[in-house]
Amino acid sequence: MDFDIQVKVAIYRALAATGQAPRADEIADQLVVPPPDVKKAYARLAQRRLLVLEPDGVSIRMAPPFSGVPTQHRIQSAGVQYYANCAWDALGIPAALGRPAEVISRCEQSHEPLELAVGVAGPEASSWLFHCGVPAAQWWQDIVFT
Repeated sequence: MDFDIQVKVAIYRALAATGQAPRADEIADQLVVPPPDVKKAYARLAQRRLLVLEPDGVSIRMAPPFSGVPTQHRIQSAGVQYYANCAWDALGIPAALGRPAEVISRCEQSHEPLELAVGVAGPEASSWLFHCGVPAAQWWQDIVFT
């Protein structure tokens, strides 16, 4: 398996198991490689839009649909709390995990709390609307804002 893919898989396994983004040195230890090799892989993965890194270049901000930092979009599944980057990703986490979850968020217009059960076949019926203020084709112009 390609080294960058090994790093990506290790990141996602850690996120799925703990809900927390792993540090580069943790991935290096797990893969038994020097930390600089993992940092270079992080940069390549970010360039391919598979990760979003913090300004330090080694801390994971996003590994879509998972957020490496706390957000208003929380997902609880199998006793683990996850954070999603946005409402869309909040639905992507249960899909990625392949198990039911509870999404806890809020309406950005009213700040009303929102909770939604998501099963393996998708979310429960809801009258909510999902609105993207930025067209999908422009998301990567400022992915953190989007």
